[in-house]
Amino acid sequence: MEDNNQQKNNKPKGRLSIYWIYGIILVVLMALLWTNNTTEEKELGWTEFQQLAREDVFQKMEVFNKKNLLEATVKNEMKHIVFKENLDKLGSNPKVYVKIPSSDKFSEFYDKVKEENAISAHVNYKEGEDLFWNFLITAGPFALIIFVWLFFMRRMAGGGLGGPGGVFSVGKAKAQLFDKNTNNKVTFKDVAGLAEAKQEVEEIVSFLKNPGKYTELGGKIPKGALLVGPPGTGKTLLAKAVAGEANVPFLSLSGSDFVEMFVGVGASRVRDLFRQAKEKAPCIVFIDEIDAVGRARGKNVNVNSNDERESTLNQLLTEMDGFGSNSGVIILAATNRADMLDKALLRAGRFDRQIHVELPELSERKEIFGVHLRPLKIEQSLDTDFLARQTPGFSGADIANVCNEAALIAARKGKSFVQKDDFMSAVDRIIGGLEKRSRITTASERKSIAFHEAGHASVSWLLEHANPLVKITIVPRGKALGAAWYLPEERQITTREQLLDEMCATLGGRAAEELFLNDISTGASNDLERVTKQAYAMVVFFGMSDKLPNINYYDSSGQDWGFTKPYSEETAKLIDAEVQSMVNIQYQRAKSILSDNAEKHNQLAKHLLETEVIYSEDVEEIFGKRPWISRSQEIMELQMANGQ
Repeated sequence: MEDNNQQKNNKPKGRLSIYWIYGIILVVLMALLWTNNTTEEKELGWTEFQQLAREDVFQKMEVFNKKNLLEATVKNEMKHIVFKENLDKLGSNPKVYVKIPSSDKFSEFYDKVKEENAISAHVNYKEGEDLFWNFLITAGPFALIIFVWLFFMRRMAGGGLGGPGGVFSVGKAKAQLFDKNTNNKVTFKDVAGLAEAKQEVEEIVSFLKNPGKYTELGGKIPKGALLVGPPGTGKTLLAKAVAGEANVPFLSLSGSDFVEMFVGVGASRVRDLFRQAKEKAPCIVFIDEIDAVGRARGKNVNVNSNDERESTLNQLLTEMDGFGSNSGVIILAATNRADMLDKALLRAGRFDRQIHVELPELSERKEIFGVHLRPLKIEQSLDTDFLARQTPGFSGADIANVCNEAALIAARKGKSFVQKDDFMSAVDRIIGGLEKRSRITTASERKSIAFHEAGHASVSWLLEHANPLVKITIVPRGKALGAAWYLPEERQITTREQLLDEMCATLGGRAAEELFLNDISTGASNDLERVTKQAYAMVVFFGMSDKLPNINYYDSSGQDWGFTKPYSEETAKLIDAEVQSMVNIQYQRAKSILSDNAEKHNQLAKHLLETEVIYSEDVEEIFGKRPWISRSQEIMELQMANGQ
């Protein structure tokens, strides 16, 4: 109770609000206006006014032409005629107002009355502009300036020169602070499938918790670590886990937070960020999407905003490894565009470690599914191994999306738990897009699509290194009229024979159209695009051409070559010829395979026309079991042999 009373006594006393001051001023002005209003006013009709004017009761009359209004001042000795009551409250020269027909009508009446009755009232004619509008034009700019001045002064008084919301807080860093008191923490238990990367960041946390263990042999704690990898692989999640595990302050912000329209703001925010970090040391600073501020310098010299970005980067480089000491401050950063970062930012002493966060493999996808399936009500017989095999090339974010989509699909169908077919529908939805059964296709179009997709399935099934089939459908999805799902092998390296088999399987659709329908369609445009790119890569990048062997024209750094090609025009013609020859050979190979298995292909196409969807079991029933063991099966056998 004493503490509570003391807190109440220590509370700052409330000061007079600015709105109270405005209210007091308004009340005073209204009171002055009320007390000074000693002149009584009265409105008269046009007929009554004419009678009074003939009696010469008015001292002065003013006519407002635009308003058709007359303002007349009554003589003091005639007040009793116009104002019959409350004469004591009348001031000097009370006024009356009259709505006249027009200024011309009044002029005729006045000339006639003056000639007949010899009245002494003096008449003035005015245009009668709106006094309120004139006041706004005159005093409005001054009132606006005063309002803006009061607004900024209040902001300065409320937040201080550099406080939150203050007018001069634009140069302050917008870092979000996480500490041991922060709720909703993410820990390393929530991170699955990133064993090596997780080990690296766990070591960084260990540095801060027990630095003596690492420095007693003379070593130094790393100053920074850069998380590099494709989008959705868990770079930001790892940083959140570090914030949840470390018992030290964690400052988090994005690279775009340094970018501002004002000159010098970026560098000021960098200085303020490191000032806060040094005050809270030991601590961790996390900069997400650092490529927004750390892009290589000197590439776009004609861009006006480049100088401001470069000055921000220069300040960041200085703070990370300058003359000043940053002991106890570790920098974590994340990007999926490491090739665009400045070389000075990546050198040892700034980012001592680059932690590569790659797309998860089969076993890692199984762990990630285990994490995202926890909050779902799933069927007990659901096999996570099967789900992991059906999602090759999926990132952690993609797997989370699959689980969420599966739950939504199950709820849409009114199920009490999520089943295997819901997950398959979710995978199809993410890869191929939404089913469009309402799209109208003719019988000839359906036949062309079925023969095309059956051609892909037949060739890929009969080639050793082609990707095995999972599912084929002729139901339109997204922008595609038909779609096929394959299970690509997750290879570390790819041989020439494997690339050629994949190219041949991709051309199987166009080959089937030409062989069995005696016509070709635009449905193979995407296949031809993929084949052409793959053939050029084999010739130009991988050195797999017979006439241009062991030559690579690709610059992985992106900095050594400018706008010129690294080969001559003669070499360009040779490259085109080699690409054309490679594609033609694989196309003829696909036609040969389909010709030898024409009956089975046609049977598969007819089955696809009838059912609209076929699976690998249907292909196996027609063509027989594939005699080759896929790499994924080989890896699973090795894991089982090792007891994993």
